[in-house]
Amino acid sequence: MGAALRRIQLGSALSAFGLGFTVPYLYVYVAQVRDLGAGTAGVVLAVFAMAALAVLPFTGRAIDRRGPLPVLVVASVVASLGAAALGVSSQVSAAVVSAAVLGAGTAVMQPALATMLVRCSGTATRTRAFAMQFFLQNLGLGIGGLVGGLIVDTSRASSFTLLFLIEAVMFLVLGAIAATVRMPRTPAVAKETAAGGSAPGGGLRVLLSHRTMVQLCVLGFVVFFACYGQFESGLAAYGTEAAGIQPSTLGIALAANTAVIVVAQFVVLRLVERRKRSRVIASVGLIWAFAWIVAGYAGLGHGSQTMATAAMISTYALFGLGEAMLSPTVAPLVADLAPESMVGQYNSAFALCKQLALAVGPAVGGPMGASLHGPYIVTFVLFSLGITVLALRLGRRLTAVQDQPSLAAVPSRVVAVSLPEHASAEVPVAAVR
Repeated sequence: MGAALRRIQLGSALSAFGLGFTVPYLYVYVAQVRDLGAGTAGVVLAVFAMAALAVLPFTGRAIDRRGPLPVLVVASVVASLGAAALGVSSQVSAAVVSAAVLGAGTAVMQPALATMLVRCSGTATRTRAFAMQFFLQNLGLGIGGLVGGLIVDTSRASSFTLLFLIEAVMFLVLGAIAATVRMPRTPAVAKETAAGGSAPGGGLRVLLSHRTMVQLCVLGFVVFFACYGQFESGLAAYGTEAAGIQPSTLGIALAANTAVIVVAQFVVLRLVERRKRSRVIASVGLIWAFAWIVAGYAGLGHGSQTMATAAMISTYALFGLGEAMLSPTVAPLVADLAPESMVGQYNSAFALCKQLALAVGPAVGGPMGASLHGPYIVTFVLFSLGITVLALRLGRRLTAVQDQPSLAAVPSRVVAVSLPEHASAEVPVAAVR
């Protein structure tokens, strides 16, 4: 990696480390430590998600107009203020407002960081850049969660205040590191700015006319709905209600998920980076379908408690394997589909689909996992198989280089760009550095 990429990855890892301090304990902090009740804790979590949905539709245009760097710096400051305020919030209104500010700031960071990775990498290095980001973020979250667990004390609100202040500082560190990055100006953006004296164009209509990107967004929604949207809601409810595992075992299962990602990421990367992206994503659907079947055995197989516990931990581990396969495929594909002047808007649109899935997933999966055990497993086995079908259909719309970047003959910043279909058929466009 170049110096710019190294700094971006470092800042991303440190911000994930800060998030790890608070994410596992947010519900407990609001409901029990601040004694605001389970209802208020649910509202805070919902507001955190809804704030992201509110700002993401405007984030992409801001990134493409102003550049990802200033947007990321502003977002890191906003997130830091939200984290610090939440750490001292003892009233319902203060907690809700702080959660909204924190949710908005962290939501904007994701597409801004992704766009910075795109601008500072070429097709030949982009796959590894996104894999490295995913690896470091999971490592940061895991370490942050472990260290935070050593600090928290439910009898002392000040211990949680310390966690949120550490998170706030990490966001400021991200902004400070990002501010030192010298972002290259892409040829297309520089040319449009020089010619028109304004920011690049684009918009929702252009994006929606790009059927390949729309298909990828649908695929992304299903991916996040069937996996991440179930981790702390439906799958957790199913594990405790149907499989009868102890709540503490869920922590072990999540640790197994993170451990698989950390251990397997670069082994998996070597296996997938010279294979077609669509087939790699399709294989993830099959792995996750098997994971849901294993979960079904845990709750419906009438085996011993030990076997049920092992099966649930294995389910989370299998999800981690699939996540490690998705990190070097899906996010780089979004970048390769985007026109040069709309990378921020494409990244924000995909982040919006992810956030929608994370909002809808718990609402659907939570009640099903708690009471409709058989239908819950069958439903998500089918959703996982749907990932396979959607990925194979998407592969038929991709150019050869979009589907398999290793086929690129020369290194370029964007080797293949899919133009929206109303403009022309999809053609490869080389933009050599």
